[in-house]
Amino acid sequence: MGKNRIYCSGPLFCAEEVGGMNVIAKVLEDAGFQTFLPHRDGLEAYVMRFGNSSLLSTISAIRTSVDYAIFSLDVYELMERCGAVVCNLNGRVPDEGMIVEGALAYAAGKPLVLFKDDARAPFGGYDNSMLTSLGNGNILRQLNKLPSALRHEMSRKKDIVPLSNDLNKAISCGKRISSAMERLPKNIGKKRWSDEIINRVIDEALQEE
Repeated sequence: MGKNRIYCSGPLFCAEEVGGMNVIAKVLEDAGFQTFLPHRDGLEAYVMRFGNSSLLSTISAIRTSVDYAIFSLDVYELMERCGAVVCNLNGRVPDEGMIVEGALAYAAGKPLVLFKDDARAPFGGYDNSMLTSLGNGNILRQLNKLPSALRHEMSRKKDIVPLSNDLNKAISCGKRISSAMERLPKNIGKKRWSDEIINRVIDEALQEE
């Protein structure tokens, strides 16, 4: 996929948040980009179906492994398969996962665009400086300008930054997860995955190469 694939990072835990992320992806796809949306393309959908359910205990025995699998697949997509990252700062407070992904992209020298068209902010109309400084204080406010902002960031020369052993391990694990998911039947939606299927993905992913 490479350079033309964009990692879309942001809140995804209610219909409004998912809708906002879908709109961002559509704007990019209409402009000729490919996108990775964690709630659509990752393992998040499996866990999210238990979010407000009494069936949460169904995954409790494998929750640690599921969490690491989600992290690894998303890190693999962000670091290796995607050429740039868009961070959606919308919300009363920024999404925790998005903050981690934005920081990883910044540390790795990935092209990064911060987007926000929401008036809410925690510090007198301003977001936390530790977050906004990831984009050198630049926050894009107009959705229709997102493709051009990304192309600008992607045109700038970026230094190749060595990654830690732990991060490389997560990327390797994520690559195995991606490969395992590609071998699953295409007609099975993630929200209907059985525990047997998710265990198979995790077992394959966590095997040492």
